[in-house]
Amino acid sequence: MRKISVVYDVFESPVGMLYLIFSQKTLTGITFKKPADIAFKKGAAPKGFLSELQDYFHGIGKSFNQKTKFLKGTDFEKKIWSSLKDIPFGETRTYKWMAEKAGNPMAMRAVGQALSKNPIPIVLPCHRVIESDGSIGGYSSGVKIKVRLLEMEYYAKKH
Repeated sequence: MRKISVVYDVFESPVGMLYLIFSQKTLTGITFKKPADIAFKKGAAPKGFLSELQDYFHGIGKSFNQKTKFLKGTDFEKKIWSSLKDIPFGETRTYKWMAEKAGNPMAMRAVGQALSKNPIPIVLPCHRVIESDGSIGGYSSGVKIKVRLLEMEYYAKKH
């Protein structure tokens, strides 16, 4: 059995240093902290994805074409994470909307828990999910980063 090689690269963004985790050329994670797993070695992210990130943070790119894969997560979590792609750039949806989309309108808390474990933030835009009353809600990397990402997208969408 062949062991899967997992590498990480570093990307300096307006919201802080991002650690991009890849298995082969497939994105499996983005974190704001250096991966603690000693099995991860420094590698190079695909140039096309780095270009997409640059465009996103400059307000030019509105979506990502990078292939992604979940290495962990329940079926429910993966369903929630995958549905994040349906939230358009510069727009928000509610936890309730996400729960309804998952087929369980009362699962708002479970949606929040799943989003807190999103392994690929920004690309899978959990920052676009807010409370039904319009308040920001939580964000695993901090509410300030969530607010900054939303502000960047709203500004880019207007201009």
